[in-house]
Amino acid sequence: MATVMEFNIPAEEFPLGSIFETISGVVVELERIVPHDARIVPYFWVRGGAIPDIEAAFGDHSGVDEIKLVDSVDEEYLLRAEWVPEYVGVLNALAKFDIVVLSARGTCEGWQFKVRCEDRPRIREFHTYCQDQAIPIEVGAVHALLPIQSGGYELTDAQREALVLAYDHGYFDSPREASLDEIAAELDITQQSLSSRLRRGYRRLVGATLKSE
Repeated sequence: MATVMEFNIPAEEFPLGSIFETISGVVVELERIVPHDARIVPYFWVRGGAIPDIEAAFGDHSGVDEIKLVDSVDEEYLLRAEWVPEYVGVLNALAKFDIVVLSARGTCEGWQFKVRCEDRPRIREFHTYCQDQAIPIEVGAVHALLPIQSGGYELTDAQREALVLAYDHGYFDSPREASLDEIAAELDITQQSLSSRLRRGYRRLVGATLKSE
């Protein structure tokens, strides 16, 4: 049975955490992790800083090979990072044991990870490997993956609110009965922010349903 583990690591122990040393109040959220030519290529969102400062802060870490701006939505920036192959860190450990990152959020106080693996013994192997490599993870919870019918779907509260409101207002109907602007106005956010929430919500729904079958 698939197993979910939640764990924390100190902010400075993760390459992307170097940003917290130079920009206060910034928040980083991993979008996805893609294997590419034996490298770890994470996509992540950053909010709370200017893009030149963000790129400079990330690029200073020895574990980061390259940082590229992919997209921006309402002062939130989607970036792509390539790791130095020889760097030993938590993402490399997750990739080594084929563990999927469901969510990862970082602030100056640390990183919170939620990951999924198809079998519990591999989770134990991952934990042991981190201890052997001096990767300081603090495990908070380990439990069996809940059935899809439980309705969690790994959505944030903001994503769930946006998706439900869009559904109730007929945004997904054909023809549409509401526009993004109308729904965004009700949520008191910009159209760009709503579009970002919906897009990330779509991805998490697919990941928690179709991709987990």
